[in-house]
Amino acid sequence: MSVELMRTEEPSGLRASHADRDRVVDVLTAAAADGRLTAPEHEERVTAALSARTLGELAALTADLPGEAAGPAPVKDVVRIEQQGSSTTRGDGWSVPRRMDIRSAWGDVTLDFTRAEIGHDSLRIDVDLKGGTLRLITRPGVVVDSDSLVIGYGKTRMRPAGDPGTPVVLRVEIHGRLSMGVLEVRPPRRLFGRRAATA
Repeated sequence: MSVELMRTEEPSGLRASHADRDRVVDVLTAAAADGRLTAPEHEERVTAALSARTLGELAALTADLPGEAAGPAPVKDVVRIEQQGSSTTRGDGWSVPRRMDIRSAWGDVTLDFTRAEIGHDSLRIDVDLKGGTLRLITRPGVVVDSDSLVIGYGKTRMRPAGDPGTPVVLRVEIHGRLSMGVLEVRPPRRLFGRRAATA
């Protein structure tokens, strides 16, 4: 069956991540190994998966195959982080929720968006942070708005990632209070041509 004929009438317009594409390729490869796809079908669909831009395009490639793995990973509505004297990092492949509630004292929280799975177009972060750093590592298309953050005896360091004209894929709004701490927003650092996000 042609890939074009398999496309759904109302595909999801949400942008696909690298992890979404890799997951669909795994499903297609397993289907070929089971004899559900011929070699030419497998090659055609893998090529389409690697160039897919939206979740809808990916879903069309696995619509006639069994298994829950064909769809995108579920995304939580709210994620809460509560800590004291410790640090937390969300790194490669984490699913960005609609909202985060962060309560941290004397510790750091790092949110790395460079290879995160983004299933929504906005993220609200409610933060109560004292004596630590809230670090957001961005990528082109991720925009951070901290106008609603109240800062007491703290500071912000914000450096956008990429061209300002890049289409927005995620808008992060930070609310709440930061006391004796730091809000740091920056692109990933590069060491000898390789990414070092939290260095």
